This record gives sequence, structure tokens and C-alpha cells, in this order.
Amino acid sequence: MGNSIYRFLCGLCAPSSSEHGLHGAHPAVAALGRDILSFQSTSQVPDELSRHVVSSKKAQANWYAISLLKLLVAWKKARPPPKTLEEAAAFVVQTLKNHQKADVEGLLSFYGLPHPNAAAGAPAAPPPPKPQGAKFELHTLPIDPKSVADGDTVNVYVDTADPRESGSVPREVQKAAAERAKARAAKNYQKADALQKIIVDAGYRPVPNARGEEVLAKKYRIRLRGIDAPESAMPYGKEAKEALLKLVQGKSLKVYVYDEDRYGRCVGDIYCDGVFVQEQMLKKGFAWHYTAYDQRPELAKWEKQAQTGRKGLWASSKPQKPWEWRKDKRNGTA
Repeated sequence: MGNSIYRFLCGLCAPSSSEHGLHGAHPAVAALGRDILSFQSTSQVPDELSRHVVSSKKAQANWYAISLLKLLVAWKKARPPPKTLEEAAAFVVQTLKNHQKADVEGLLSFYGLPHPNAAAGAPAAPPPPKPQGAKFELHTLPIDPKSVADGDTVNVYVDTADPRESGSVPREVQKAAAERAKARAAKNYQKADALQKIIVDAGYRPVPNARGEEVLAKKYRIRLRGIDAPESAMPYGKEAKEALLKLVQGKSLKVYVYDEDRYGRCVGDIYCDGVFVQEQMLKKGFAWHYTAYDQRPELAKWEKQAQTGRKGLWASSKPQKPWEWRKDKRNGTA
């Protein structure tokens, strides 16, 4: 029975298993499965669970054991068994419905499972449609100050627990992340650093989420669509970078990605707390409307407003266009 629930939670069931019919599970569900199996053999509660479960530390082992037993019993009766992240969360919520609400919500939060209201099958409002032409949407982790390269480029990280990412994390990255966590717990920092390099070279990185907990995330380089900010070595280059940093630092972003440029960056529109970032950069006078690649009239209007008000770079009588500056630099005439 223990192996059965473990295969369910960790997504390790063989494809030929007609009884379970599972072909993989979300990393958050896999983490729950590993901890459940570990508890069966060690009776140890995960170290950080106390930050999410309100029951006293002394009571947590009993609470976890009772929860495990109920999950095992419920799993035997489940027809069909849960497969998706939402189904797994609903399974936990329904099974533990008589437990203290804060404890159940804390357990879900600890493993990154959806909120119980959504998991319990409550109707949810459909997500707003992507803007026309957008290929996909990203929801980022909080932005670190070092992630802002200049006034029109920012590196963002997306939690691999996100449904868009969860099915595409390379197995070697998952393994390296798990081994790195163990190495850090054992204070073997040399090994942890070596594993960190494997993770980073693959385009991932352990970063803190909004609760300050370290999670595995995928890196995306975002080029702000429709604007061109002064380069770092140009007048107002430093100010443009600081303006963008002020808008996004410490905040989670919504990014609509439209294209990929020749440098491998995602070209997209960025929203922060409902604010359109490109609009603010143009209105503050820290970016040009990049008409060669984007003809949206609202961008031209916002640029004109800053120009009329002589804001930012428009305080200069003849500010140099960044694309012309780059061309001059390539030709050796900058």
C-alpha cells in the first residue's frame, strides 16, 4: 500500500500499469510523496513544515501520521486516482476535510499545491484571454535587483511548480536540485556549488519565492517590447536602468511573450501590479518608442507626452537614439 501511494505521489508508476494509469506527476506532488514515504520509515516531520502548520511542534508528528493514514485509505478507494496538480490538491483537501483548516492550508502551501477553495472544485473565473498575438504568458517570482540589465532588459525566473514549467524540467536538473538541498543541509558547500553550476548551466536557478522559501525556477531573458532605452554607456543609461528597477524590484510580474529576438531573449509586454511597465518607461522619458519593430499608437502618444514635458532624456536638446548609437559603435564612430 505504501508503494502504491508513493508511485501516485511521485509520478513513478510504470506506463504499463493499467491499475493506476499514471504517467507523471507535478514536482510539488512528487515532493509530498517523498516526504510521506520518508515519514513512514523515519517518523520525521519535514523541517520547515512548522512554518506552515499551526499545530504545535510536538503535535505535528501525530497530525502528520493521522493525515498519512487517511490519505493511504482514501487512495485505495479513489476511482480514478488523481493525476493533475489540482486533482491531487482536491484529494488532500477532501481527505482531510475534518482537520483544522489552517493546518490543511499550511500543508498545501508547504508543497505548493493550489488553495483549497480551488482544489475542492469551486467554480473559478476563467483566466483572461492573452492579448492578440501573444504566444504565451509568464508569471514570475519576485525580481532581484541584479536581474535588471538595463532600461529595456530584465531576467525573470518562473517557479518550476508553475503548470507551464512542471512537465519540462530535465530530470538531471531535478536530481541536481534535490542533491544540492541535501548537500546544503549537510553543510557540504563544495558539492552544493558544483550542483548549482549544473542547475544554472541548464537555465535554472534556486531562488526565493514570495514567502522567502527557496524554489527551483527557470530563467527567461525578457526584452521589453516596443521600447528602446539608452545603453548603459549612453547619457541617461544609468537613469533608465534605475527607473526600470524601481518599477519591478521585489515584485512578481506578468509577462506576455510575443516573439524571440536574435539574442535568444523573449520579446514581451510586462505588467507589474496591473501597471504596464513600458508605458511608465515612456512617460517618464527613459525610453524611446522603438518604431522599427512596434507601431502601436499608444507608445507614440506616451513618448510624445514625455517629450513635450521634457522629462528624462528629453531634457537634452538632441538626445541620441540608442539604435543609432549602437550602429556608430559597430562602425567605430561612436
